[in-house]
Amino acid sequence: MPPAATNVDEYIAGFPREVQAILRRIRQTVRAAAPGAREIISYRMPALRQHGVLVYFAAFKKHIGFFPPIKGDVKLEKAAARYAGEKGNLRFPLDEPIPYGLIKRLTQLRARQDRAGAKSKPRRQ
Repeated sequence: MPPAATNVDEYIAGFPREVQAILRRIRQTVRAAAPGAREIISYRMPALRQHGVLVYFAAFKKHIGFFPPIKGDVKLEKAAARYAGEKGNLRFPLDEPIPYGLIKRLTQLRARQDRAGAKSKPRRQ
């Protein structure tokens, strides 16, 4: 197993060119959808973190994984249902068009949920 990437650029560089192009576009999509979030590597995957982790994405042999499962918006849950794996995490097959618009909407939802969760937590003094 190759060494773990220490940043998103290293992670993307470890894949074939056609997968790199998909990962770069997903990266661009999630960053635009959550401009206040910062990139990290967590669990050996690229992720966006605001107050907590918003989303993770990762390349696999036959699909792009998108985590965590999406909850809290029935329309988005329904739109994402065809991509849901056994634990609710999403799998976008590499042999089909990647739904970048859906990825954007899912990331925006997670960013809103994260902000709402941060506001509802009491501040420490």
